[in-house]
Amino acid sequence: MCLAAPSLVIEVREGMALTECFGQRREVSLMLMEEEVAVGDYLLIQAGGFAFERVEPQRALEALGLMKQLMSQGADARSWGEVKP
Repeated sequence: MCLAAPSLVIEVREGMALTECFGQRREVSLMLMEEEVAVGDYLLIQAGGFAFERVEPQRALEALGLMKQLMSQGADARSWGEVKP
């Protein structure tokens, strides 16, 4: 399983986008994107560095808020969603 955190597009140039998520910047390929990408969009990115889906801003911010809350609890991301006995 791979967890993709929505990343904010802060720059677009020549088939690439500079994105930011939780303070980390990353340059990603837009090769797999069917629609245009613009500064301010939120994208899901594969581990290989390819953006593959745009996420609505409200949904992205909700997901980021939940992830931030879970990370603040010190929980290991691999255990998120596990049912505790």
